[in-house]
Amino acid sequence: MKLDRKVLLGLAFLALGMSGTSCAGFLDEKLTTQQNTDYFDTPEGIDRLEVSLYYNLRFHFAKEYACATTNSGTDEFRVGGDGSNASWNNYDGNLQSQVVSNSTKMEEVWDGMYNGINNANLLLSKVTLDSYKGSNKNLYIGEAHFLRGLNYFKLVSQYGGVPLKLTPSVSPEREFTRATAEATYLQVIDDLKTAYDYLPSTASAVGKMTKDAAAHFLAKAYLSRASEINDSWNGATKTADLAEALRLAQEVIAHRQLAANYADLWNYTEPNGANEQLDEILLAAQFSSDKSTEGASGNQCHLYYVSVYKDLPYMQRDIAGEREYQRLRTTYYMYNIYDMVNDSRFWKSFKTKYSVNNPGKDGKYVHGDLGIMYIINRPGDTRFENVQLKEQVVYEKTGKTVPTVFVAYPKSQNGKDDVALYDYTTRYCTLNKFIDGSRDARDSRVGYRDGILARLGETYLIAAEVLIRQEKYGDALTYVNKLRQRAAYKSGEDRSAYCDGGAAYKEGSLGFVDNGVNSYFAENSYYESNNIAKTTSATVLDIEDIRNLPAEDEAVIQKLGYSSDYDRMMCLLLNERSRELCGEFYRWEDLSRTKTLLARARAYNPDAASNINERHYLRPIPQTYLDAIQKNGHSLTNEEKKAQQNPGY
Repeated sequence: MKLDRKVLLGLAFLALGMSGTSCAGFLDEKLTTQQNTDYFDTPEGIDRLEVSLYYNLRFHFAKEYACATTNSGTDEFRVGGDGSNASWNNYDGNLQSQVVSNSTKMEEVWDGMYNGINNANLLLSKVTLDSYKGSNKNLYIGEAHFLRGLNYFKLVSQYGGVPLKLTPSVSPEREFTRATAEATYLQVIDDLKTAYDYLPSTASAVGKMTKDAAAHFLAKAYLSRASEINDSWNGATKTADLAEALRLAQEVIAHRQLAANYADLWNYTEPNGANEQLDEILLAAQFSSDKSTEGASGNQCHLYYVSVYKDLPYMQRDIAGEREYQRLRTTYYMYNIYDMVNDSRFWKSFKTKYSVNNPGKDGKYVHGDLGIMYIINRPGDTRFENVQLKEQVVYEKTGKTVPTVFVAYPKSQNGKDDVALYDYTTRYCTLNKFIDGSRDARDSRVGYRDGILARLGETYLIAAEVLIRQEKYGDALTYVNKLRQRAAYKSGEDRSAYCDGGAAYKEGSLGFVDNGVNSYFAENSYYESNNIAKTTSATVLDIEDIRNLPAEDEAVIQKLGYSSDYDRMMCLLLNERSRELCGEFYRWEDLSRTKTLLARARAYNPDAASNINERHYLRPIPQTYLDAIQKNGHSLTNEEKKAQQNPGY
């Protein structure tokens, strides 16, 4: 649903009357504005409340908490050249105290979720009245339950059990206590089941909540409740939860189609373009280039994964190449978890070439020449002596040397995962999934790409994980292999072809702009990295034997010390989630709920290894909340605060 100017006015009203910037977001709602709150009893006011639910979906992509709370501190990424959110990755003492001024605060996700919950509660309090006869009554009930369930699911995934607030705040409230994780999951599942019952099967507009979206998240909630982090209490529900999660996932899979090419998901060429309307996308937060609908912020996730390129020879910062916030640096786990020859997903997920966009006066290079190349090779490759090469590699199409080349495994440090590119905190392969070349200006933080909240690729992996937990390993491979079949190169496919959202620069033009500053390069380093002859033959990635998994998976299994069929298959599943979903704001919660976070962070994230411990399976309850609430009319004592805090904090 693209938000128009009329909608924006409704959101502005809601923001003034309902939103907070701290825990007061749901503790101190006074709902006093210049306009009487009876407005919410009118059809127009209720319509504005419904819009606020969709506005809350944007929260997940608006600021640095999007990646700090989901991708930092895992096996996939570590701290880049800017350490603003380093504590989220390193698990040091600043994670709870957060004395770093530019760091994501522990309460930001907490407050954002409760603001959305309060809006959902207010909408439900209006539309469930017998007096409300609006034609959208059932839709609004479904949407409100969906958002409330989704927000509580986010909260329980991050913090464990949380306070359950199921009515709107219309006056100051300060006495709250945490529900158990079990009770919180019950609420999540109840809300999503109600949403499933009320939401339509098909959307009236792109981005609207549907039954399939509810089924996807409901399946995910059942699976999460059945996961290891809840093993102390989930024994009575686990078998039924897995059965229901599988049924729901299979239902969604039967209704939808995967994008034909994995690159289609990231081939963003303009706001509201074709790739934002793929059948695979179950739900996305809608952003638009219409300034009147921008609200507090646009989608800022394009900023956080980008490595520095502006200071390299013949380069400068531009719109297509992005603004280099360098918050998250790709780990060697990610470089090595793919079959680099046969699995196209690495080459379609990471940027490995840049075009010259600042030729200078020496006349050696022109706009569009290859300016930067990352060679992601394997140990044993002796072609390259050093990590950074200057004017030593010739690009065959022009006969010119490439000004700057970075090598993952140079001869001088061969096979050492903790050195090489790790020594270059600002130089690494940029995750390309969120690059936004449609922005207005080079340094603009406001992006216009939609933010994907759920897609069918994950639904397949939900089904696969359920079957692994049911010890139906062959059936699980059927779902894993469906994604691997899409990932495998097809007959006649150009393996060096590449696209990212930088192509949206200059009104969606895929070519270079004459005399323009454009680092977009529609090619990857597949052949240079793999050092193989040109080929366009089809490849096969299917896994047929659970005891003979791909070499990249066996390497992880060996490093982590797994031996049982169950552990090996769960390891494969988590590896496959990396290959399919890398950077898509799931990883920390996946590793937390499966209780594999410690082992994987210690094995693949040197920054986190020495600090991470059992307490980090959950986040600390925000101190702002503990300081604001009361018991029997008085502020909590230190002991009472400790009783509401997670263990170890």
